[in-house]
Amino acid sequence: MGCKVLSFVKSILLLNQLNQVVIIATGYNTCSYIFDSSVSSSTSTTPTSGNAGMPAFCVELLEKLETFLIKDEKLSTSDTVDGVGSSLLSGSLSMALCYIQRVFRSGPLHPRPRILGLHGSPDGPEQYVAVMNAIFSAQRSMVPIDSCVIGAQHSAFLQQASYITGGVYLKPQQLDGLFQYLSTVFATDLHSRNFIQLPKPAGVDFRASSVFGRAQSDSSAASGQKRKNPS
Repeated sequence: MGCKVLSFVKSILLLNQLNQVVIIATGYNTCSYIFDSSVSSSTSTTPTSGNAGMPAFCVELLEKLETFLIKDEKLSTSDTVDGVGSSLLSGSLSMALCYIQRVFRSGPLHPRPRILGLHGSPDGPEQYVAVMNAIFSAQRSMVPIDSCVIGAQHSAFLQQASYITGGVYLKPQQLDGLFQYLSTVFATDLHSRNFIQLPKPAGVDFRASSVFGRAQSDSSAASGQKRKNPS
């Protein structure tokens, strides 16, 4: 799967010499920039001799990803719950938006950025407020958030993110064809999307927001009943 994602990143860079790709790794405990095509020292597709013929671009990225995983694992606490935990989606979205704002203010050119979230872990309810703040910030900056969910279940957070910001949400049925999904759906620029029929989700799961509303209404109803029936 990693090779398919790397092939997609390289294809984006080859589509236009002005294209720029930044990759943010998201773990359970931290987030980090692991690749920036504007400052990377190796974006060559020439195979290297000591890494099974892999391009230097892929070797550099995989090494940084391995370093990140080791660092994230060291930050794990002993009381971590067994099973698949939730990643710091709110942190990675915030980092992406900060980088985009820095690009907006760094030169005369005004690019049309977008965020693609490749998400495999379940949503963390404790991140709801932070994630929604990031989504509304992206909406205000007119930055679409595309979502490609490769986990076992849909992501309500990313469904809302793509819906609110005008991005594309997709959960591929067959991960063997992940590169085809990425290159045909998410590689399209914002202008071309006006002429292309892209997949649309059957619905958006807003349960994360309705849970808080229901809890507040239940609490209000209980308080009202208590006032009507004093002890």
